[in-house]
Amino acid sequence: MILNLSFVVAVVYAFVYIMLDKKAGTLAGALCLLCWVGSNALAQSLGFSLAWKVVLVSELIFLTPGVIGHGVFEKRAPAALDNLIGVFVMEQFFVLLEVLQNFFGYEPYPGFQKAVQARVQADIKEWTVKKQEKSA
Repeated sequence: MILNLSFVVAVVYAFVYIMLDKKAGTLAGALCLLCWVGSNALAQSLGFSLAWKVVLVSELIFLTPGVIGHGVFEKRAPAALDNLIGVFVMEQFFVLLEVLQNFFGYEPYPGFQKAVQARVQADIKEWTVKKQEKSA
């Protein structure tokens, strides 16, 4: 394996996730480094000219349903347009926390799930009020 800029990025991600939550962040950091190992191996076996095309196609395949979902079901733009840091750092960690909570009952601190749900409901209510004001 070649230590390169992608390795530095993976280590920074791992560090940020560990700083956010020691237990879930350690898992997220390990997954980042595992992804780095896998992607580096893939790039070495395919060669750079083919590897970037595989990455581009996979990004398009996995991002398209989210964009369509936002447009069709939520009738609003994806959060990527509002907060790039959230997209590149927090969304993945939030999904991991959701998986850990749903399957294992994990909470970074007692009452975390209730606090998140209350915030989500408040944001939905605020969004609904703004939408009604625009249409009136």
